[in-house]
Amino acid sequence: MATAISSLVSIALVLLFSFVFATSADNHENFIQCLTSHSMNATSISQVIYTPNNSSYTSVLEFSLQNPRFQTPDTPKPQVIITPLYESHIQVAIKCGRHHGLQIRIRSGGHDYEGLSYVSHVPFFILDLINIRSISVDVENRTAWVQSGATLGELYYRIAEKSKTLAFPAGICPTVGVGGYFSGGGYGMLHRKFGLAADNVIDARIIDVNGRILDRESMGEDLFWAIRGGSGGSFGVVIAWKINLVQVPSIVTVFRVPRTLEQNATMLVHRWQYIADKIDNNLLISVIFNTVNSSEGNRTVQATFRTLFLGRTDGLLSLIQKNFPELGLVKADCIEMSWIESTLFVSGFPNGSSLDVLLDRTPSSRPAFKGKSDYVKEPISEIGLEGLWRSFFEEEGAGGRLIFFPYGGKMNEIPESETPFPHRAGNIFHISYAVTILEEGVEASNRYIDWIRRLYSYMAPYVSKSPREAYANYRDLDLGQNNDEGKTSYAQASVWGVKYFKNNFNRLVQVKTMVDPGNYFRHEQSIPPVSPWWKKRGN
Repeated sequence: MATAISSLVSIALVLLFSFVFATSADNHENFIQCLTSHSMNATSISQVIYTPNNSSYTSVLEFSLQNPRFQTPDTPKPQVIITPLYESHIQVAIKCGRHHGLQIRIRSGGHDYEGLSYVSHVPFFILDLINIRSISVDVENRTAWVQSGATLGELYYRIAEKSKTLAFPAGICPTVGVGGYFSGGGYGMLHRKFGLAADNVIDARIIDVNGRILDRESMGEDLFWAIRGGSGGSFGVVIAWKINLVQVPSIVTVFRVPRTLEQNATMLVHRWQYIADKIDNNLLISVIFNTVNSSEGNRTVQATFRTLFLGRTDGLLSLIQKNFPELGLVKADCIEMSWIESTLFVSGFPNGSSLDVLLDRTPSSRPAFKGKSDYVKEPISEIGLEGLWRSFFEEEGAGGRLIFFPYGGKMNEIPESETPFPHRAGNIFHISYAVTILEEGVEASNRYIDWIRRLYSYMAPYVSKSPREAYANYRDLDLGQNNDEGKTSYAQASVWGVKYFKNNFNRLVQVKTMVDPGNYFRHEQSIPPVSPWWKKRGN
């Protein structure tokens, strides 16, 4: 009898999976047919559709896949990839995706920490914006229009083509896509002087769930507010951003000064916390931590003080001597260069590298990693720092890398509710945690991820509380996630939502409910809509 029941169960499972596979295949075929039949130019859209049967499918999928943690045979793959050439391609993709029940994942640079721009556990397609990347710089009005598929490196390069004294306050990694970066706020080496990237967005073009192309005026101030820091993938497909460019000197000064534990790094980092957010707004000093071999050949922790100063060497030396003499900075440590050259320096390119590297969308290395984030409001004691260093001496600590990134300056002047990004006054610095997974295999990967989780737990007494804040662009599913099927309660989503957005989460939910009540644009940490009270009661 048991054998008969077991056989029936096996048959039922086979039939079930056959049905699911057939349904999925039907969705895929019907979706493609929908794309071609509803496109104004069936030939043009057919050239940017890739399915697993296409010889270019894998290369297109992996070109902008920036975290190999999500490049395993078991990682879910899209049924279709679309690399639109025109806005009309995006409009029809949204229409057909909704009609045939395929979830959309929107990718500009592919740097999502949890792979959410190219991975889903329900049937999905990728809208890859790699071809939507034009940049138009208006020097006279100090503005630019940049499409979401462009990278930060491409944006910097095109600005520098037109002006030696205009810049834009954005991030350090040149291969990051503009679309995702702006959507989460976007900090960088200029934010103490000029604020975030999102603070300098003055208009945008978005395609909403109904396929309408809206600008700031037609989308309204609520939606325009939400897309400037409310994180991507929740409200529609932002296709372009109008930004204010900022004035910088023709010559800036940089330095990179490393200090190991044996060179009093603990004392220096402790002292840095008291000046990092208070020093002149033209100066930003971040600190990068990793392990190196000491002069005796033993592993030690190195703190590298990385700096951009909007001025000449003499001015920088004067500021450091006045505020941070313990660093022991000398003139030989300082390098004068143009702002555009400084973007290469802070990214880690060798001095003298060609500016053309900014146009290369492929990172110099692409290791598997796990990341997390924190905000610090009170200086960490030397004892606390020494406990942090001990984590680096664990086996997996060899793959660890932390960055302390200072706030203050302009960041203190902008109210928490001005954009969805709430981490403003009161924060001394932001912590970026990352661990590179240095060994192959699932078991090894889990060990490195456990290491960063232990480190994160250790840091709890030293960072923000109620909520323990986090940066939305450093996506971390450990904080909580939505349900796959798209029905997520406000209470469930607020577990992670208030960490990223604090009180702004409430307004984001209201905007989402207004512009995408059916929750088509969704992922594991997208903003959920709320149902009207009568629907909740089932009336």
